[in-house]
Amino acid sequence: MPRISLTLVPAVLVAAVLAGCANTKEDPTAKWTPDRIYTEAREESSSGAYDKAVPLFEKLEGRAAGTPLAQQAQLDKAYAQYKSGEKVQATATLDRFMKLHPASPALDYALYLKGLVNFNDNLGLFSWFTRQDLSERDQKAAKDSFESFRELVTRFPESKYAEDSRQRMQYIVNSLAQYEAHVARYYYERGAYVAAIARAQSAIKDYQGVPAVRDAMVILVKSYDALGMTQLRDDADRVMKSTFKDDSELKLSGDKTKTWWKLW
Repeated sequence: MPRISLTLVPAVLVAAVLAGCANTKEDPTAKWTPDRIYTEAREESSSGAYDKAVPLFEKLEGRAAGTPLAQQAQLDKAYAQYKSGEKVQATATLDRFMKLHPASPALDYALYLKGLVNFNDNLGLFSWFTRQDLSERDQKAAKDSFESFRELVTRFPESKYAEDSRQRMQYIVNSLAQYEAHVARYYYERGAYVAAIARAQSAIKDYQGVPAVRDAMVILVKSYDALGMTQLRDDADRVMKSTFKDDSELKLSGDKTKTWWKLW
């Protein structure tokens, strides 16, 4: 077995250290001012290079710690994470910001951005192809988004983000109601009328005043009829006709092409 001369060991160690130093990547921002880091980070973010912007914002958080610029860096980092699809990281960044800066004048924006992170309308470019809306996907994300928007409009009703938040809340509520209607319809079409009635009643009780309730009422009437429960059927039909005077036909809606801001 070949042996390594002990006299060579120090030389080998020195060479390894030097190689390691040579391979150590210099930080190009080491001598940059916080303002320059922020400018560079904003430029990367504006050009869509969010993967390059995030580490710059992180550097700025450390360099400008305790200043308004560091707070801005946190918010901009959260936005860059959101735009790059890193929803978990964006949410964590925003939660940290709100915990550290509960009195920040940008708190309304932080809540709005947190709502956007979990908001997914998916009714744009591919909606005509998928025919799928938010109500058929992640209900937890929808509820988390709603809570962020609700807190925003409750605490900051005059915020410039409040009106858009209210509209998105309306969309989310209808989507959650439509989810219950989807499930009720699923049970109805398979002859599970008791289960259909339970889900339809849930939509009607929990999400009053939204368009999806009409479908729930239709399923309720049809399910009672299928079970031969004529009195309950007639009562439900009477409520439906008084509530939806211009749209009380016992026909389920099939239109899923509306955009969220044209919900009503």
